[in-house]
Amino acid sequence: MSALEVRGLTKNYGEVLANDDVTFAVGEGEVFGYLGPNGAGKTTTIRTLMGFQAPTSGGGTVLGHDVTDEADLIAAKRRIGYLPANPAFDEGVTGREILDLHASIKGDERRAELLETFDPPVDRTVRDYSTGNVQKLGLVQAFMHDPDLVVMDEPTSGLDPLMQRAFNDFVEAEKERGLTVFLSSHVLSEVRRVCDRVGIIREGRLVTTERIEDLLHRTGKFVRVRVAGDVGTRAFDLDGVHDVSCSTTDGGRTDDPAETGPDAGESVDVDALDGTEGTPSDGPVTECTFTFTGDVNELIAALGERRLLDLDVEEAPLEEVFMRFYGGSDA
Repeated sequence: MSALEVRGLTKNYGEVLANDDVTFAVGEGEVFGYLGPNGAGKTTTIRTLMGFQAPTSGGGTVLGHDVTDEADLIAAKRRIGYLPANPAFDEGVTGREILDLHASIKGDERRAELLETFDPPVDRTVRDYSTGNVQKLGLVQAFMHDPDLVVMDEPTSGLDPLMQRAFNDFVEAEKERGLTVFLSSHVLSEVRRVCDRVGIIREGRLVTTERIEDLLHRTGKFVRVRVAGDVGTRAFDLDGVHDVSCSTTDGGRTDDPAETGPDAGESVDVDALDGTEGTPSDGPVTECTFTFTGDVNELIAALGERRLLDLDVEEAPLEEVFMRFYGGSDA
């Protein structure tokens, strides 16, 4: 059974067609990521599903209730948690007072647990909150009444990396409990850990819905490689290599600690490959970037034929997905 369903949803603002015949469904207990760049139409879909605006045509249901029927949707909202993009609260009151108000409307049986997880400064007034603290307060109010469905628009916006990890851990645990989650994002890595499926929206149109594993496999990796010598793009004419861009300089230093390390992606020990530990290169150095959709081990084996100075492999940004698979007017 679908916890959330969108059928032919279209929203036309006159000069902008924000949603164009969007159709998809989210199953009960599923974590569904709604992906797309800023301005793609994600927030329009969410605002329509929450009943904040009427569609031009089409519609949908949440927990079996019609999103175009105000009275019917009110009944569903008692079982829904909602976090908007850029949540805003009364700046003159404390976070605790904000939560007390929400509790009076929908309950707060999980408030204490959530405050321990996200730790917003509830005894300070909201005007003194950072963007991240406002987001953490919004997360607490979205989950504190133990809803059956949670809808979130860019939920980790403004959170530091540690809190982003805490959020991901929390959503994974909620998925195990059977909660249905619908979240929008423009960052592919944000949903890699927690989502079962994703829908990709581009310029108001739903491009595809697919399992996250399938999307990641087709997306590939973003590779930056430095090799000794003046090397052209033909040197990277390998299966799985796409959109190669190369530039050559007069030299450099290998094993640059500022460019390698745990934050650079999937780091490779280049010293073990070519024995050039921290030594300057002899002559020109070529740096190339490309997207790779094949086996990374095969790529390293092919690169091993050259004097490899540096290699960074990281998940391709979502923009690369659009350029590779969904670019063009017919996408």
